[in-house]
This record gives sequence, structure tokens and C-alpha cells, in this order.
Amino acid sequence: MGDQQLDCALDLMRRLPPQQIEKNLGDLIDIVPHLCEDLLSAVDQPLKIAKDKKSGKDYLLCDYNRDGDSYRSPWSNEYEPPLDEEGAMPSDRLRRLEIEANDAFDNYRQLYFEGGVSSVYLWDLESGGFAGVVLIKKAGDGSKKIKGCWDSIHVIEVVEKSGGRNAHYKITSTVMLWLQTNKESSGSMNLSGSLTRQHELESPVSEATSHVANIGKLVEDLENRMRSTLNEIYFSKTRDIVNSLRSVEPIPDQRQQQMLQTDLAAALSKRAQNN
Repeated sequence: MGDQQLDCALDLMRRLPPQQIEKNLGDLIDIVPHLCEDLLSAVDQPLKIAKDKKSGKDYLLCDYNRDGDSYRSPWSNEYEPPLDEEGAMPSDRLRRLEIEANDAFDNYRQLYFEGGVSSVYLWDLESGGFAGVVLIKKAGDGSKKIKGCWDSIHVIEVVEKSGGRNAHYKITSTVMLWLQTNKESSGSMNLSGSLTRQHELESPVSEATSHVANIGKLVEDLENRMRSTLNEIYFSKTRDIVNSLRSVEPIPDQRQQQMLQTDLAAALSKRAQNN
């Protein structure tokens, strides 16, 4: 019964607007409180932004950089607010890799999104290798009466093989997108949805920085494919529906054209019978 309730709850969350995930998740937990832990771990929520007090740079908050009520900044590697005890930290080798990855995805975000915030967090795995998460958020400023937000979460697991010369990468990516417009010409429209995809890849590794290049290529390829899929599912489908509902030509002209087609088909059929 519990597994069936969880499946139904997750299926319901996938069908609700991403911009209201926090409210809907809270309401769902009130209904089935015994599924609280499972729902919080399984449902991706829109990313929140905080500012690093030392560097002045923005960074993103998620469960992967959280310890209690504090969050670790990828820029200063410190928790805010400070912890009474030492929180979870990456190893020295992984921290150097984390710094390089944050610089690389900061450039990636600027080139692809022309703004927004990105963060990368890495942690060691007990079984060997390491894991990480790449977060990107771009919110619309509401100019031209258009609001929207893009949240992408890429969770990556890396297992080094052959003495470190090769690595196996497994990525699970989730994109949450919503758009709202309110114009006199087009009226009010709300588009929203989410998409999750997985992919695995094995690539050669020559040095530590190759992990950044391999992860970057993996995220870029998967994000481009998901962006194309969202465009086909939401925007193309919406355009087809709107075009089927709205007539560009006047209705009398359409009727006249249909009558002309009918008369032409009848004349051709009569001519074929006479021959």
C-alpha cells in the first residue's frame, strides 16, 4: 500500500506546475505524512539563491550542499550560517576539482543563458570515486510582460577505472521550466513542465582536469537534447493547438473555398465517368 501511495503521489507531482512545487509538496505531505521523507528525497524542487558574504557571488541551495539548516558556498567553501561542528567537506583533491568545475560552468552559463546562477558541488563516495551535482538557474525579469524560470539539476556519479586512465560517468538530469505571459495581443498564457533523463558514458582521463571536460560535455549534450524535447513537447504542441482553434482566413472565404473544392471534385468525377 505504501509503495502504491508513493507512486501515485510522484505521478501527481509530475503533472502539477513546477512553479508551485513547494506548495503542492507541502499539501501532499499533510495528506500522507508517513511519506514525507520519501517525497522530499524523490521530488526535485526549484533552486533557491543565496549570496556568499566573502566573495559577494551568488550560489544555489540544494540538499547536496546542506548540513542541517546551513549551506556550503562553492566559492568560499564555508557554511552559512556557521556550524557548531565541522560539516561535510570534499577532500583537498576534490575541492580543487570543484573550484575548476565552478569556473568552467560559470562560463558555460554565461554563454548559453546570458545570466542566471550556476553552482557545482562534489563529494567523495565511500565505495570509491566521487559524485557531484551541477545546478543552473535562470529566471526572467518580467520585462515585456513575460515571466519564467529555468532550473536544471544534473547529478553525476564518477567511477575511475584502469588505474585512473578511464572513468565511468552516470548522469541523471532534471529540467523544470515555466513561462507566463500576459499581453493584450495574446492574452494570458501559462506553460510549465519538467523532464528527467539519464545517460551513461565511459571516457579516457589523462589528468584530474579531464573530469571537468568530460562532465561539461556530458551536461552540455544532455541539456541540449532536453531543451529540444521541451521545445517540441510544449511549444510546438501549443502552437498546433492554437492554430487549429484560431482561423487566420475569414470564415466566409473558407466556406467559399470548400464549395469550390467540392464542385471541382464533382466535375472531375463526372468527367472520369463519361470517359
